[in-house]
Amino acid sequence: MSQMLVLTETDLRPAIGLDASTVDCVEAAFAALATKPVAMPPILRLDIPEHRGEVDVKTAYVPGLDGFAIKVSPGFFDNPALGLPSLNGLMILFSTRTGLVEALLLDNGYLTDIRTAAAGAVAARHLSRPESGVAAILGAGMQARLQLEALKLVRPIRQARIWARDAARSEAAARDLSRHLGIEVTAAFEAEDAVRGADIVVTTTPAERPILNAGWLEPGQHVTAMGADSEHKNEIDPKAFARATYIADRLSQTRRLGELHHAIRAGLIAADATFAELGEVIAGTAPGRTRADEITLADLTGTGVQDTAIANLAFARASSARAGRAIDTKAAAGDIA
Repeated sequence: MSQMLVLTETDLRPAIGLDASTVDCVEAAFAALATKPVAMPPILRLDIPEHRGEVDVKTAYVPGLDGFAIKVSPGFFDNPALGLPSLNGLMILFSTRTGLVEALLLDNGYLTDIRTAAAGAVAARHLSRPESGVAAILGAGMQARLQLEALKLVRPIRQARIWARDAARSEAAARDLSRHLGIEVTAAFEAEDAVRGADIVVTTTPAERPILNAGWLEPGQHVTAMGADSEHKNEIDPKAFARATYIADRLSQTRRLGELHHAIRAGLIAADATFAELGEVIAGTAPGRTRADEITLADLTGTGVQDTAIANLAFARASSARAGRAIDTKAAAGDIA
């Protein structure tokens, strides 16, 4: 008998959240990318420009994990005006031994949100100064909120500033995060005001033109760029590459669609320039931050290894909790026939 476990967002939320174990899970996935024969094809993307939408399909096989995930992740960035979330999606977990479907994770993008925030924490843990206490978050959506929560897991964040083009959203996010995290979080009316004096800067928007000016960067800062996960997105001024030590999540990917892509297009970086990847820094095979006054820039475009890692963790925890609904897929196929 072949069984598939169907897990909804309601099933998954109690099983997995943004905590230290999730950060460690994503960190291990990055390290695997640098140290194991991971199979991770390029991202498949479908654009739907008339509705400001895109659909990304990501996957990876990670040796040592029992399953591999295929994730379908739509992002429709006009949705908030309709009262709908920008991100949605699902994951399918397959057995690495048989190829049979083990689980359908109807998470509505929840697992992507969690693993993306965890990746930001991993970058900060390995690239920011250990004493970093002030954060600047550019953006005020769900990922902006989760990124600040994730930073608190790895650094002694005591104060944060939130900036977004919509001042009302910045103010609402600052109020909510102050209450939720128990630290001082304020809304900045200008992006530069948020960045000045910050130890860690995280950009979390779908911006198509830079929102972080290279001239604002200060010695010792760490920047994590989260938003540029397609060719037309660009949050960081390409001139920042002249001032910062650059780290990619996957170099072949950031050359095509990350912040590095825009620096290459601007003629500021050679197309074949080599940079370290975050997994290599974690594994100790490449340097990360080497000086206290160094500016570091992590370009996180999202990788299939993160999805496979989080899907395996979610499946294991949900199964242990006897969550979800098991379906006999063989019987279901016979019924359809």
